[in-house]
Amino acid sequence: MAASGAGEGEKAPAGSSLHSKTLLKSETLYQYILESTVFPREPDCLRELRLATAGHPMAGMAASPDEVQLFGLLIEMLGAKNAIEVGVFTGYSLLATALALPEDGKIVAIDVTRESYDQIGSPVIEKAGVAHKIDFRVGLALPVLDQLVAEEGSNGRFDFAFVDADKVNFLNYHERLLQLVRVGGLIAYDNTLWGGTVAAGPGDEALSERDRTLAAVTKEFNAAIASDRRVHVCQLAIADGLTLCRRVA
Repeated sequence: MAASGAGEGEKAPAGSSLHSKTLLKSETLYQYILESTVFPREPDCLRELRLATAGHPMAGMAASPDEVQLFGLLIEMLGAKNAIEVGVFTGYSLLATALALPEDGKIVAIDVTRESYDQIGSPVIEKAGVAHKIDFRVGLALPVLDQLVAEEGSNGRFDFAFVDADKVNFLNYHERLLQLVRVGGLIAYDNTLWGGTVAAGPGDEALSERDRTLAAVTKEFNAAIASDRRVHVCQLAIADGLTLCRRVA
């Protein structure tokens, strides 16, 4: 149940980037979007985890509030029952997915560590009453996905997947997820505009070497997805760039 007016007018904790994760040129406009549309409809438990995550030194790793609101809507529209999340962190987006799934829905959550999840997210998720929907698998994502592909009945079983993990493996994840997600299902990839650096020129001295490398990897992924006829694709300028792929073959 949404808290009435939850989050309206609240300020992000100092040093947090969770509440300013946007490509919009106007920070004021982004705050208006959050305060007028996102926070008033936000469940109390999701608000609690959002604020707890915002206090983490690596808060920018989390999905943005408007992004997780979109996921909830998409999952409901899909009538999704089974989901995959690659990259969990505190479990903020994981909780949003769990809340949108039916009571008997299931999420396979994959991360190399449970540390931030156990410390920050798990208590809130337990209190929200949706922990039974989560199948947390610790390990590198590719081996875990390969194991999932090999499990009987897994291929085509999933309705929705969200990937927010190491960018260099996005195409590898894509190949596995196309086996696991059903035709008509949806795969969402985060950070696919990498802070707008994908549009930077080769001589842009303001970019760090890391950003140059990840921008190049991201551009390669975007080009591959755009030419992949197994999916219908939509690139959204939400958060740090979000690519939606609907499997059609």
